[in-house]
Amino acid sequence: MIMNKLSDKFGRHIEYLRLSVTDRCDLRCTYCMPKGFNDFEDADNLLSFDEIERVIKAFTEMGTKRIRLTGGEPLVRKGIDELAHRLAALPGLEDLSLSTNATRMSKYATDLKAAGIQRLNVSLDTLDADKFKQLTSGKLSKVIDGLMAAKEAGFKPIKINMVVMKGVNDMDVEDMLNFCIEHGFTLRFIETMPLGDTGRNAQDQYIDLKIIKQRLAEKFDLIPGVMPGGGPARYMNVADTDINIGFITPISQHFCDTCNRVRLSADGTIYTCLGQEHHLALRPLLRAGCTDEELKEAIQTAVDLKPEKHEFNEKPEKLVRFMSMTGG
Repeated sequence: MIMNKLSDKFGRHIEYLRLSVTDRCDLRCTYCMPKGFNDFEDADNLLSFDEIERVIKAFTEMGTKRIRLTGGEPLVRKGIDELAHRLAALPGLEDLSLSTNATRMSKYATDLKAAGIQRLNVSLDTLDADKFKQLTSGKLSKVIDGLMAAKEAGFKPIKINMVVMKGVNDMDVEDMLNFCIEHGFTLRFIETMPLGDTGRNAQDQYIDLKIIKQRLAEKFDLIPGVMPGGGPARYMNVADTDINIGFITPISQHFCDTCNRVRLSADGTIYTCLGQEHHLALRPLLRAGCTDEELKEAIQTAVDLKPEKHEFNEKPEKLVRFMSMTGG
């Protein structure tokens, strides 16, 4: 028997699903996907738009209210605006958002806004073009152009996600905050996580965000803030502005007891925790002709696998998949 409210065995309501539409990306961020990596899923293994819509409909009927489209880079999936339009029309869905690196946003911003995407998260770790090239193998100018196109299209809020790395870009946080104040963007700092070899190799660059918060407080008047949304960030507001700063601290101050999300990878696998290997594949069920009730039972079974907490600190070596394979 499927209850209307999707909950795990620890009583956490799963109201938020991060939906990866592709494992491919047009950048190669050093902490996410190694240079030269080419072991992507075959196109036939990706869920079709019909299959995605069916799964998301099941989730929303079970009480999930927020969907975030992610990748890889979701804008490399052909027809992403069509998928957004189809999902936005589902009853019970209250919030449809998108995570992107914004390199293609200049082309898609207007269509995505019209399709029903309400909010954007944009990954951007530095405003230094040379450093951006080193970190991502991409061009910073494409991201800035995409951000401006998104702003012009009327997305609000636009959140900048900055993974802070010691000795790499931690010296850039003040410049990034001034940039966000100038353009009306929310800025969110994220601690590095040991996902796969790329993430573990970056752990010597880990920095506790309390240090960043203290440093910013010496130069900016920060007061407690709050923002609507389903994510784990703890917010401060820059006094006399509308700008919020979020701190996402999976390592130094985990938020597992309030975790309300699971991830659906591009191949149809539900991952219940970034820091554990618990998962359940939906694609075989979908392609075997499962009923809607059987699909919902499988979703509940997956959610029942959700662990009480991650083990990034205790067992950083156990997670072998890259972030791009799981979904952002």
